[in-house]
Amino acid sequence: MITRVRRRFWVLYPLWIAMCAVLFFALRNSEDPSRRHDRILSSDAAVRALTILRKVDRPRYNGFEAVHVAYAGREEGGREARWVVLCDRVPHTALRDAIVVELDARDGTLLTIRKPVR
Repeated sequence: MITRVRRRFWVLYPLWIAMCAVLFFALRNSEDPSRRHDRILSSDAAVRALTILRKVDRPRYNGFEAVHVAYAGREEGGREARWVVLCDRVPHTALRDAIVVELDARDGTLLTIRKPVR
């Protein structure tokens, strides 16, 4: 026969859930401390790169999407920190039609548009 186990701390479960709910609502609009404040987000860089490409030549770049976004610091071959956004046509062309858009990491301004280096 299995003996009944006394649960003394059953009240802690509802208290823990209530505390988590209060913290969730209290912190929902606060800044993420893991995000850098001196640069735009990678998802924003991808959207800006596609917007710039479509401004340059809408018919040519209309079927493109951002395939990959990478951050390159000052020490990685450039004068300033930048987002390097690889854009390719859909369906993907194995870099045959791909374009690289480099954006300033601070404000997302266009630095260069080039073909990818193989």
